[in-house]
Amino acid sequence: MSGTFLGTPAFPAAARAALEDSQLRRNLAHATSTIRTKRGNVVGEVDDWEQLRLAGEAIKNRVLRHLPDYLEQLERSLTAAGATVHWARDAAEANAVVVDIARRHGTDEVVKVKSMATQEIDLNSALEAAGIHAWETDLAELIVQLGDDLPSHILVPAIHRNRAEIREIFLREMGRAGRAAPADLTDEPARLAAAAREHLREKFLRAKVAVSGANFAVAETGTLTVVESEGNGRMCLTLPEVLVSVVGIEKVLPTFQDLDVMLQLLPRSSTGERMNPYTSTWTGVTPGDGPQEVHVVLLDNGRTDVLADPTGRQALRCIRCSACLNVCPVYERTGGHAYGSVYPGPIGAILTPQLRGVGTDPQTDSLPYASSLCGACFEVCPVRIDIPEVLVHLRAEVVDAHRKASRVPSVQDVAMKAASWTLSSAARTGAAERVAGIGGKLAGRLGRTAPGGRSILGAVPGPASAWSDSRDVPVPAAESFREWWTRTDGGRSRSDNTDGGRSRSDNTDGGRRNGDGA
Repeated sequence: MSGTFLGTPAFPAAARAALEDSQLRRNLAHATSTIRTKRGNVVGEVDDWEQLRLAGEAIKNRVLRHLPDYLEQLERSLTAAGATVHWARDAAEANAVVVDIARRHGTDEVVKVKSMATQEIDLNSALEAAGIHAWETDLAELIVQLGDDLPSHILVPAIHRNRAEIREIFLREMGRAGRAAPADLTDEPARLAAAAREHLREKFLRAKVAVSGANFAVAETGTLTVVESEGNGRMCLTLPEVLVSVVGIEKVLPTFQDLDVMLQLLPRSSTGERMNPYTSTWTGVTPGDGPQEVHVVLLDNGRTDVLADPTGRQALRCIRCSACLNVCPVYERTGGHAYGSVYPGPIGAILTPQLRGVGTDPQTDSLPYASSLCGACFEVCPVRIDIPEVLVHLRAEVVDAHRKASRVPSVQDVAMKAASWTLSSAARTGAAERVAGIGGKLAGRLGRTAPGGRSILGAVPGPASAWSDSRDVPVPAAESFREWWTRTDGGRSRSDNTDGGRSRSDNTDGGRRNGDGA
């Protein structure tokens, strides 16, 4: 992958550009609906799915509560099994470790298993800068790399490409990076997969060093796990002499029993399968079998900052299944590039701002607003991350950060302070309601009627125009609740008049108070 997310505009501008790409929207709608259907079918087969989700949530919460202890246990287990453990505080330290290992073995290329952690630290660019080629071996990652593109989905990085586009990329680019695609290549999935297999096979057999991530790391045994669907991971994890695994510190699990729960949750939530075609586990070095030199880089890169936030830390429960992306109405229409991060969609909207920090970059600050807060992401999350809760929490952090950084209050700040001053006094609130009622009567003559009979205004000029461009602004009620309560005695009497009911009042108890109901 040679592209970069640097320079991506804030989400509203990037989303607007994405929405103009009808081919992109068709590709996304087809792919996400297919995965949603598959997930729904296999999840429906599990009677105790909700209990399984609760178990997954509890395991990850226990890990986060005792993360230092489990990480130290993982280090001891890995070391005892013959692996070398490296600690990396940030991307620069992690990249330096991998580059140094590759250089020490005199290689100018490495093969890679699909890994979000290595994408997060932009390892490929660091390797390229050191004169080392990094070959992606996952089919979708290969498409992205050959196309000089960027990933747009956690699980399916080339979800924005259709088969015809992939065929063109293979024909144009494969020969420049190694074995060329056959000239008679068609867009049949089997032919495309065969071309990728032939292209990658020589790299698997030639590479001395492989780089992977890990879906899970079991502390009690030092066992790393990678789940995948194509077999490229198994090739990378077994053929090269040296294996380097870059693992986020939140990936640790206490026991193998906990891994059992996660291996039931992950494939159903990600690819809509009962189990992944390939589940590879390895524990350090096994003499005569597989890589004889194993390194594990435990990566922080902002995770401890996330852990310090009582509300935001639940994002560290994520197992990268991408189920939240596939149900998100915003993601389905904009795709992943609009998020400007290797973590797109709802989980990216809460994870990226926490890893990067808010208040300094407009693009990052825009991400918590890239959601309708519909809650579909929480409903499908296998570890029950309440993404809407974290989104609202982060929006408040963005507002606070900008308020502290700016000497001049924004229009929103002024409006909120005015609302706070008004609503903190019953007298001021009543006065404001009366003014709004008068304004409502006047505005009602200028507005229009929405479906259902509600009076609404059109576009509002001035600072509120951005808000009213995409929303109906209701005409203020001519009568406030207080006035209605006073007029109707709390609803015990009812008026049919719209003039405030001052001209006539009906008794709703059928006149029984007067004794004439008999």
